[in-house]
Amino acid sequence: MNKPNNKRKKESQDKIEKVFLNLIQAKEINEITVTEICKLAKINRSTFYANYLDVYDLSDKIIEKIVNNVYHLYDEERETKNNTNDYLKLFKHIKDNQIFYKTYFKLGRDKHFVITEYDTNLAKKFYDDKYIDYHIEFFMSGLNAIVKKWLDGGCKESPEEINKILIDEYKNKH
Repeated sequence: MNKPNNKRKKESQDKIEKVFLNLIQAKEINEITVTEICKLAKINRSTFYANYLDVYDLSDKIIEKIVNNVYHLYDEERETKNNTNDYLKLFKHIKDNQIFYKTYFKLGRDKHFVITEYDTNLAKKFYDDKYIDYHIEFFMSGLNAIVKKWLDGGCKESPEEINKILIDEYKNKH
């Protein structure tokens, strides 16, 4: 594929995604139609179908993009096998991409929200390897709840303040 076509395809995808992200804030996914997206994005249906199978495929691809972006925030940690437990970069990413994360949670994907590898070594240190699965579940659910509440409030607090809230919850564990 030549570069002008790649650029045009990317521009079409961006238009489609932007319209979908705005629509999903006010509607449920089953209420959004391809026709509505095309009309608002000012594109032909054939352009939509050249990029996506349907609205659900579009939704899946947006979620995949979010997951990949979060995954790549921690590339260095995975490469060095050093879990820094640095959630500040995640919180900065969330603040910069609020509509994506609101969509992620609205679509119910938070049950699978895996930010980084959970630091099982730290958990073993704190909890003597007892009930680790419960501690992981508790931590991830709490983290999701903090992020959702922050997003619902329009991310008024800084990423640094949200990070401090998280750290304060665990500071007595050192």
